[in-house]
Amino acid sequence: MFKKSLFTFLCLLSLQSILYAQEAKVDLKGYPVIVHQDTLFHIKNRLGSLSASERAERTSEKVEKLAEDLLFVADSVKIQDDSLVTDLVYKGNILISLSKADADSVRMDKGVLAKTYQQIIVKNVKEYKSETDVSELLKRAGLGLLILLILGALIFYLNKYFNRFRAWISVKLQKRIGNIKIKDYELINKRSELLLIGRSLNLLKFLLIFLLIYITLPLVFRLFPWTKPWGDSLISFVLNPLKNIFSATINFIPNLITIVVIVFVFHYIKKGIKFLADEIETEKLKVNGFYPDWAKPTYNIVKIVLNAFMLVVIWPFIPGSNSEIFKGVSVFLGLLISFGSSSAISNGVAGMVITYMRPFKLGDVVKIGDITGAVLEKSLLVTRLKTIKNEIITIPNSAILNGNTVNYTSLCGNEGLIIHSTLTLGYDIPWQTIHGLLINAALATEGVVKEKQPFVLQTSLDDWYVSYQVNAYVNKPEIMALIYSELHKNIHEAFDAAGVEIMSPHYQAIRDGNASTLPQQSL
Repeated sequence: MFKKSLFTFLCLLSLQSILYAQEAKVDLKGYPVIVHQDTLFHIKNRLGSLSASERAERTSEKVEKLAEDLLFVADSVKIQDDSLVTDLVYKGNILISLSKADADSVRMDKGVLAKTYQQIIVKNVKEYKSETDVSELLKRAGLGLLILLILGALIFYLNKYFNRFRAWISVKLQKRIGNIKIKDYELINKRSELLLIGRSLNLLKFLLIFLLIYITLPLVFRLFPWTKPWGDSLISFVLNPLKNIFSATINFIPNLITIVVIVFVFHYIKKGIKFLADEIETEKLKVNGFYPDWAKPTYNIVKIVLNAFMLVVIWPFIPGSNSEIFKGVSVFLGLLISFGSSSAISNGVAGMVITYMRPFKLGDVVKIGDITGAVLEKSLLVTRLKTIKNEIITIPNSAILNGNTVNYTSLCGNEGLIIHSTLTLGYDIPWQTIHGLLINAALATEGVVKEKQPFVLQTSLDDWYVSYQVNAYVNKPEIMALIYSELHKNIHEAFDAAGVEIMSPHYQAIRDGNASTLPQQSL
């Protein structure tokens, strides 16, 4: 029994909700009867061959003509009732006919509705005639003139005392203000700052004058029935945008809360990932196969991905995100980035690949193409090297990925880096002598590792000479150029001291072979 009663109650409640919804839908429809910019009432139903809009338009025209009648008598607006319609009539002219459907749409009796409309029409006509009466117009004209005089006086004194205030504040501030600086850069000097303050005060003065005029004009326009719509329009120019802004702000609050929550969640996710990256970078946390120098770039990549995903999540909640203009601008920016940054994207991808390939680290001495230097900076787009000549050279990461890279530092810690130099000597000199001289010269060179024995390779047997290559171990690639220079100097001195000529095939080709190339003091 209880279930039946509950079901019946729910059905009645649903039916009542449907009826109210239908009534609300009907209320939303309707055409206003507008007389002298005032809406008197709405007509929602058709009558005979006339639609609701045609009835509203005809009634508006007839009541406006009624207001223009100089001999208008309020008692002449009468109600005539018959079985079908109730008419409002003025001197035999029907102003409006009301049917039972009109009364039902506002849930009133037809006679009561006719009486109400009669009172509304008579009141509107009387108000219009009182407003357009000559004596009333003269009073209102005098009041409007008084308002304009007050406005002029306000503008005059505002301009006068505002100029005095500007002069006074300039004198006061001249002793107190100083230059505005950002670190060592002087952004605004004292003279420019005073000029900026003066112009800002002038702008404030003109804004106040404009505001006074804008407030006064609607008051003057509303004094007369013909200019009343102008006053209403001026007020609506300000009130409507403010109302729309306030309404949009109120409606945006739930979306704003959603955006704040999403940003909050993503912020702490990024903080957690950054904590793990810092722990791995400082080697407090070790992950097999994951190097410490990968931590920071991996965090940067994950952060970019999370920011992009966060933007995708909050995009529907941004005001205007579904508008056509917003979509058009988004597509345009996407195309601009796609076509205008292809090289930047390729360098960025190459930078990520280089990071995980680990061909070099910061401080390593490398040779990239024809450039040799220490790695000064590794970024997503470029790598910077500092050469022995103190030159800073920037190399795009895509060029590094597509070329060859020689890392001189990678093996120095364990096996040592082998430097080498080749010289050619004739067959008349015993190779044992040459090997001994070259090894002794290498051992005498500062920077060569003495614990590892240098060695000599005979790389070729040519027609006129033999090519000897001396090889020595070093562990300081950053001074490799200086080690090469000293090695060559020591070879030169060792061969001169031993009385062995360092012959060049080019030099041998252009001499007669009788004179010696040894220095005079060695002969």
